[in-house]
Amino acid sequence: MGINLSPLVSDFKRQIDFPHLRGWILAIDAYNTLYQFITTIRDKTGNPLRDSKGRVTSHLSGLFYRNVQLLKHGIKLVYVFDGVPPKRKMEELKRRRVVKEEGYRKYLEAVERGDYESARKYAAVAATLEDYMVGDAKELLSLLGIPVVQAPSEGEAQAAYMAKKGDVTAVASQDYDSLLFGAPKIVRNVTLTGTIKYPSKGIEVRLEPELVELKRVLEGLEISYEQLVDMGIIIGTDYNEGIKGIGPKKALEYIKSYGSAEKIPEVLRHISLEDIIELRRLFMSPEVTDDYSLDFKNPDYTGIEAFLCDEHDFSEQRVRKALNELKKSLSTKSLDHWF
Repeated sequence: MGINLSPLVSDFKRQIDFPHLRGWILAIDAYNTLYQFITTIRDKTGNPLRDSKGRVTSHLSGLFYRNVQLLKHGIKLVYVFDGVPPKRKMEELKRRRVVKEEGYRKYLEAVERGDYESARKYAAVAATLEDYMVGDAKELLSLLGIPVVQAPSEGEAQAAYMAKKGDVTAVASQDYDSLLFGAPKIVRNVTLTGTIKYPSKGIEVRLEPELVELKRVLEGLEISYEQLVDMGIIIGTDYNEGIKGIGPKKALEYIKSYGSAEKIPEVLRHISLEDIIELRRLFMSPEVTDDYSLDFKNPDYTGIEAFLCDEHDFSEQRVRKALNELKKSLSTKSLDHWF
């Protein structure tokens, strides 16, 4: 879902370009990225791409072609996969399942009446990520030479921890939740491509990378890291609903006036002190692990082609073209430096 910090953070993020990220190591929230691909890479009726055996391949298409472009820019990537979600998140996951079931029902109705524009929209809402799809994604990442890290719990928390340790340069995510987990830097619009439409303004804006730095946000808002976490609790996170009628700007006013969540009368009418303490802990001391290795390798070009073309029916011409471009790009750099 992602916490709604955009109205406050937008003043402190910086537009950058991909050459700026050359040499950076980016930790990517794997599940969010895979969902992004399976919801956007679909045919005109809203169906995901599949191979001849009926297996979904939309996520593999997104992973392959997007990661090739990022590797060509000299960016190192690490994909962090979720583990067991905190108990606090179970209600949110239940809510999402209900939304998906309703989305699938509306998708079938839209297809039946030939409304394919609506069908695509509802199909994206109903998208699910099955175990075999995650397994296929990990295999492709391994063939690309991209390390995979298994988080014990939240992938974003693990990625933020790796960034705080200095093992990665930044977390790559569209959400601002990583700030609440203490990530020093977030880079947005890394796995997204194309343009974003603003119908009310009648314009399209090309998606370019954005850098959000925790220190700059805190200094700009004149608050502490713990106060930022308290703002998240007030607004609402994946672990709690927040308080109806209080948005980001109002939450900031409350925090600046009272100092912390438990001192705000309006907050205590909706969230107990025990819950505030527990929610803070989930963000400030999440379950993470040091049991990972960032072993960057050369891509296995033969293995990639066999996996995508022979196993999953990808176009040999397109895959070979992308791999040849990647091979040429990497050969112009010092491989001893990158791998």
